[in-house]
Amino acid sequence: MTSFYPFTATSLDGRPISMTDYAGKVVLVVNTASQCGFTPQYAGLEALYKKYAAQGLVVLGFPCNQFGKQESGGADDISKTCYINYGVSFPMFEKVEVNGASAHPLFRYLKNELPGVLGGRIKWNFTKFLIGRNGEPLKRFAPMTKPENMESAILAALES
Repeated sequence: MTSFYPFTATSLDGRPISMTDYAGKVVLVVNTASQCGFTPQYAGLEALYKKYAAQGLVVLGFPCNQFGKQESGGADDISKTCYINYGVSFPMFEKVEVNGASAHPLFRYLKNELPGVLGGRIKWNFTKFLIGRNGEPLKRFAPMTKPENMESAILAALES
């Protein structure tokens, strides 16, 4: 598979969403958590989304409870953190696993295409994957990479 478009995921409110809905857009896929030291990155991700959405950027948040049990709540808890505490307006999906045998197929694909320093594993919450307008994964960002420090890569993807 050479594109992320064949994948589907379930939105936080339970609707199946096809990644083809984002064809032609620059997509930033992020595994998130509500109780993490990196959780304040929601604000930076939202700022990027608002700044560049009109140019074709979309951020997709995928809550994950595999790292320090930092996303132990259900959809209501997740939405409270995202929408109320951080004003997130970008699409959020249901909780997924990103490592191991039960990893969501989208994350298996992204880790294969952009392995990172741990090879085929995600190190922690808020690992980010930038995908170009053609559905090709372009760049992987570590959890500690602040959203504002990804802006030049996002701009380059938006301009290509």
